[in-house]
Amino acid sequence: MLVETPDYSTQKLVLIDTIQRLGVAYHFKNEIKTSVGNIFDEFEQSENKDDDDDLYVVALRFRIVRQQRHYMSSDVFKKFTNDDGKFKETLTKDVPGLLSLYEAAHLRVHGEEILEEALTFTIAHLESMGPKLGNLLKAQVSEALIRPIHTNVPRVGASKYLRIYENIESHDDLLLKFAKLDFNILQKGHQRELCELTRWSIDLDLVNKYPYARDKLVECYFWAVGMYFEPQYRHARRILTKLVVMITLTDDLYDAYATYDELVPFTNAVERCDISAIDSISPYMRPLYQVFLDYFDEIKEESTKYGKADSVYYAKIETEKWTKSYLKEKEWLNADNIPKCEDYKRNATITVSIRVIAITCLIVMKEFIDKETFEWFINESLVLRASSLINRLKDDIIGHEQEQQREHGASFIECYMKEYGASKQEAYDEACREIASAWKDINTEYLYATQVPTFVLEPALDLARLVQIFQGDDFTDSKYFLKDIITLLFVDSVNST
Repeated sequence: MLVETPDYSTQKLVLIDTIQRLGVAYHFKNEIKTSVGNIFDEFEQSENKDDDDDLYVVALRFRIVRQQRHYMSSDVFKKFTNDDGKFKETLTKDVPGLLSLYEAAHLRVHGEEILEEALTFTIAHLESMGPKLGNLLKAQVSEALIRPIHTNVPRVGASKYLRIYENIESHDDLLLKFAKLDFNILQKGHQRELCELTRWSIDLDLVNKYPYARDKLVECYFWAVGMYFEPQYRHARRILTKLVVMITLTDDLYDAYATYDELVPFTNAVERCDISAIDSISPYMRPLYQVFLDYFDEIKEESTKYGKADSVYYAKIETEKWTKSYLKEKEWLNADNIPKCEDYKRNATITVSIRVIAITCLIVMKEFIDKETFEWFINESLVLRASSLINRLKDDIIGHEQEQQREHGASFIECYMKEYGASKQEAYDEACREIASAWKDINTEYLYATQVPTFVLEPALDLARLVQIFQGDDFTDSKYFLKDIITLLFVDSVNST
């Protein structure tokens, strides 16, 4: 179907979009890459770029092309605006077109005012028309407004879209059956992995050895699946799950249990990363320190298989920075110090641990990555910085809304309120503006860092997506939204008959 459908046709755009949204695009990466490249080239060479008046098609083409890292100008939407730059009110009758434009607008970069206007315009009209729509269209609009395609976790998006797509009258039976079978097969594999990781977690003896910590194995595995759900990344998921468990234990140790004097030697021991340092730390911390040592041994073993043993150095450096940033937060808390916003962000975008996770992703994936790319990613990548900031600020908004206390240290909300004499709402608004700007940074790097393979950028993008889907502190208290998502992904199969 992919090969036989003409590239420059609405049918091809819809087919690619459907395959991606159903979560089976990983089977057809090369075919999709070739097709989208052809679509982009043909559009760029066309002398009549303004001929298409179908907003749905124009926006869909724009989104699919940009998702594949081709720059298509947002000027393609000018024909749908008035002289004042506002979108034509006649478009409000075209619900599929509005929805397509809304999804396309999330791939905007800095300075694209037409896409800013598109987002404002589509959100206002999609929200207002919701009650008037039929059940199927209402479900699509509602899901899009909560979780846009570009910022959604792909596996979560697929689990939701499968249930929508089968109710679309024009759906393709063969494609739907294939997607359902694929979802169930992958789910069985994920269930087996969770069984193996549960045995590892039981061996950790969390209740007795880590009484201060959250037991969140399944939630940690969800993070790993959010980055790599495909079957070939089984080993990467195992290591990443263990890493996120380790991060959770460490966060709880620094955040709520250990004293500053106990944490200084522990932080120094992590820097040394050697079994000989274990005697320098408090006895109750030694099991966690052993988890650190085991983690480094495992990623070294895994990376050696792919000729990347030297890259473990970067994981150690980032882990050292990460624990030192925790210690800095503890210093501020002990001194009852609320830092300046920039000082806070500089430190807190490390404590949020996105850098450690993203670097580990690059180490344990099978694809080879040279030293120059590692150095660029750590020191220059906009995607890594932006993803860290998104995670930090989203977490701070959620935490401040729910905790309203400083026992866990200052947040960006408190720092901003103090530094600028702002209200809580003004601080929230600033955090949201910075999150929106960070997403534009991610989109910019995807379009312009053409010297870097997509698989290098994807983990940081997916980490930004993971925090975007949380509603409240779902990681700590996952009995609501995250419980439903985990049930969808790991418990409930889809009917494939």
